Amino acid sequence: MTQGDETGEAAEAAVDGAARPEPEDIFDIVDDLVVHLHEAKTMPLSSNALVDREMILMSLERLRAGLPDELRAARWMIREREAFIARTNEKAGEIVGKARVEADELVSDSAIVAEAVAEANILVRRAEGEARKIRLETEDEIEDRLQRVEALLTGIVAQVQSARDELHHARPKPPEPPV
Repeated sequence: MTQGDETGEAAEAAVDGAARPEPEDIFDIVDDLVVHLHEAKTMPLSSNALVDREMILMSLERLRAGLPDELRAARWMIREREAFIARTNEKAGEIVGKARVEADELVSDSAIVAEAVAEANILVRRAEGEARKIRLETEDEIEDRLQRVEALLTGIVAQVQSARDELHHARPKPPEPPV
């Protein structure tokens, strides 16, 4: 129980079990207090006023006792709402924190993936370059061998031609017909 609740119960007891004043009575009590303070004598050379302490205290106790229960319930609801908002804000902070951690992990993962893709692209470009180099070297080697084969074949053709020519020249002339 809070101090405000204790003083509220004490004020209710001070009213001697009388019924709670109606809201209009509460306004009347406040009006009476204002009038009393306006009419109070001031202390010489000061702005302080001399008031009847007992009358002010009794009026305030009547005011407290006259406050509706809904007001206490509203104060309790406000405290509960503030506690609920604090708990909700705390949970929201935890959720946001977890979301940030997960987002950082995803960004980190995506950075790793991006780095892996970049590395893979570099490797593919190197492999394509190496394949092109090997293809060109192979084409050069094939061209060289084909030239040698062509030269060899040209030499063989020349020998065949020469052999044919020899075959035709080496024949003895046909004998001359007798006359």
